[in-house]
Amino acid sequence: MRTLFSLLFLVLAFVLAFLLYKSIEEPIAFNSERAVRTDAVSSKLEMIRSAQELYRDITGEYAPTFDTLKQVMREGKLLSIRVVGDADAVDGGTVTYDTTYIAAKDTFPGLGIVLEDLEVVPFTDGKVNFDIDAKTIEYQSTNVPVVQVGVRQKEFMGQYADKKYQRYDQTYDPNTPIKFGDLNKPTISGSWQ
Repeated sequence: MRTLFSLLFLVLAFVLAFLLYKSIEEPIAFNSERAVRTDAVSSKLEMIRSAQELYRDITGEYAPTFDTLKQVMREGKLLSIRVVGDADAVDGGTVTYDTTYIAAKDTFPGLGIVLEDLEVVPFTDGKVNFDIDAKTIEYQSTNVPVVQVGVRQKEFMGQYADKKYQRYDQTYDPNTPIKFGDLNKPTISGSWQ
């Protein structure tokens, strides 16, 4: 009888240990996967933000669609001004300005911009694109261009796109977007920063 109780307690101990392991495994897996996916999406948004800033340097406004953004990135030209001489010299030295245009696509390597699949959200198998919108608003009595690009977290979180995972992180809401910019004020800061 004592051997039977010992075996029963041993089995019970293994079952409880397994349940304890499972209760710890899920939050660790969620936090790990969330960090990986959020980092990938925020990196892509930073690339889009760089492309939008370059677009604004070329056109004076932000791109309202990814097609427009890509076209101007491929065909647009940036004004480059080079100062020849010492502009700060007080002795009356000669200063000239050399203005040339350079192709916008030549700046891509330095900015980390890759146009291929720019609009596609990571971890969605190419099925979901970022939402993009741009317009001009009046801000402090001045017309200014504004942009907003983002995606709701549930679109890229896969199996973790459920509110039940809030029990592991109370700030997590799968319906909250990860984005940069704002259509109501001139900012291009990101929500992940």
